[in-house]
Order: sequence, then C-alpha cells, then structure tokens
Amino acid sequence: MITAIYPGSFDPVSNGHLDIIKRASGIFDRVVIAILNNRAKRPLFDLEERIEMLEEVTQDLPNVTITSFDGLLVDFSKKIGANVIIRGIRAVSDFESELMMAQTNKQLYDELETMFFATSAKYSYISSSTIREIASFGGEIDQFVPQEICERVYGKYKYLQG
Repeated sequence: MITAIYPGSFDPVSNGHLDIIKRASGIFDRVVIAILNNRAKRPLFDLEERIEMLEEVTQDLPNVTITSFDGLLVDFSKKIGANVIIRGIRAVSDFESELMMAQTNKQLYDELETMFFATSAKYSYISSSTIREIASFGGEIDQFVPQEICERVYGKYKYLQG
C-alpha cells in the first residue's frame, strides 16, 4: 500500500489544492492531507476550521483523510507510514525551493520520496495568500476556491472588519 502525504497550510483550500488532491487520490492507495500547525503564523482560519473545510470538499474521495501535525514532516511521515510527499509546482520559481526541500527530506529519511505535481494551467496563478487578499477587499473569489468555501472566506473578513 502506497501512502502519500500532501502537506500544507490550506488557508483556505483552493481549487488548485483540490485539483492536486483529486489527481493524487487516483494514483495512490491512501492520501493524507496534513495541515501544518505552524505556531509562528497567524492563519485566517484556525486548525479545526481548515480540517472541516478540507473534509467537506474531499468527502467524495474515500481514500483521502485529513489530519494535522507539528514538527518535522519526515517525522510525521514515519509515524503514519507515508512513502511519498506530494508537492504542487505552479511555476519554475516554486521548483527551486521545492527541490531543496525534497533533497533535505530525502537526506533525513531515505525511504521517503517526493513527487511533484505540475499545477493545472488554469490554477497556476492561484495561491491562498492571493485569495485572502482579494477577499479582504471584497473581490470575487468563487473562481479560485470550491463553492463551499467562498462564504466561509467572506465571513471571516466581515467578522474581522466588524
């Protein structure tokens, strides 16, 4: 059984993330979406909200599970028996840092491979930070995030502003 882990902050989950999740679920026996609990950052959505959103948009993918982790990804990968790390690449600029990370992870845990997924062209310019910025000014984000997520994002900014 091949278990892949797709780590990230998913703040919020985007259509680009969901595209990679769906593609990975068709390749691997088990896909674990692992939300990094990074205490150094202040996310828009708390950890439980991000887990809920990911569970909602992946409910039709039976081999996908959602969890969170602290610390090193390689340690968490060992703990859950992951064989592969999934990373999305939007542009050449992503590749350089992702390659260095993959090589470091391989050095720390030789049994763990990294597989790069080229982001579908229609999602290649999307990032969670861009989505948050657009939403913070009241711009339309429905083309960037799953429909179930739009109102949650807008709701956060209404809450923060009012």
